[in-house]
Amino acid sequence: MTRSLFKGNFWSADILSTIGYDSIIQHLNNGRKNCKEFEDFLKERAAIEERYGRDLLSLSRKKPCGQSEINTLKRALEIFKQQVDNVAQCHIQLAQSLREEARKMEEFREKQKLQRKKTELVMDAVHKQKSLQFKKTMDAKKNYEQKCRDKDEAEQAVNRSANLVNQKQQEKLFVKLATSKTAVEDSDKAYMLQVSTLDKVREEWQSEHIKACEVFEAQECERINFFRNALWLHVNQLSQQCVTSDEMYEKVRKSLEMCSIQKDIEYFVNQRKTGQIPPARIMYENFYSPQRNAAPPGKATGPNLARRGPLPIPKSSPDDPDYALVNDYSLLYQ
Repeated sequence: MTRSLFKGNFWSADILSTIGYDSIIQHLNNGRKNCKEFEDFLKERAAIEERYGRDLLSLSRKKPCGQSEINTLKRALEIFKQQVDNVAQCHIQLAQSLREEARKMEEFREKQKLQRKKTELVMDAVHKQKSLQFKKTMDAKKNYEQKCRDKDEAEQAVNRSANLVNQKQQEKLFVKLATSKTAVEDSDKAYMLQVSTLDKVREEWQSEHIKACEVFEAQECERINFFRNALWLHVNQLSQQCVTSDEMYEKVRKSLEMCSIQKDIEYFVNQRKTGQIPPARIMYENFYSPQRNAAPPGKATGPNLARRGPLPIPKSSPDDPDYALVNDYSLLYQ
């Protein structure tokens, strides 16, 4: 890259003007401020990443998540918790990396600040020298012009006194004219000397201005490149964090692919089974049935004796007074 844009575009026709230099300095100050803003951004992002990582770590280690699951799904959940823990650690590591990048940005800013300070001190000195010499030159010019006016007035006075009879008065006018001519010559030399000195100061200032422009342009190129690379690295770090997290979550997905519904069901059955015989059918029981009290409802039946035997068969005939019929019911009187 040809670094000639600054030194060719920041001048002013006014010798006392520093508008071009001031414009460059303002731009460099803005650039330094932008670097500081990005540095602060990195620090804030680092704090967010660390806070998120620690919260995620606390969640992974302290919060129950399917702790009573069994067999293959349990193993998948254990891998899930472990990978969440790993992701949390990655965010904490990312926070440390971001702080390191912020530190590098701060060091870069300070380095450029020190480099600029040297050039700015030189430029401040030549600006001051140029202004001071310009003032001296203008004062010398003013004095020279005044001496010229004094000489012209002396010449006019001599011309006006040509017809005067007073010889002594004419001599005074001639002396004044001679003195004014000498003053003009002296002031002219002084003026020319100041102009010559000013030109040397101007050339020195112009040379230093060109050097400053080259230094500042080089710094600005370096700053833009550094800033660009820092931002590029930052987004790469964020992308890598996403890739790393996805790789960890992929392990969880693979463990879930190994999760077998059938195996987990069989595992649960084998570990917790209680029996293979269901309860017997609950049968209807007639209150007068001999087997009514044979077994409680829902219990296995077995050979049990009846609570009492069947009713005795009466030996007497229906005409027996001890035996009577009421409709279809028989009543036994004892």
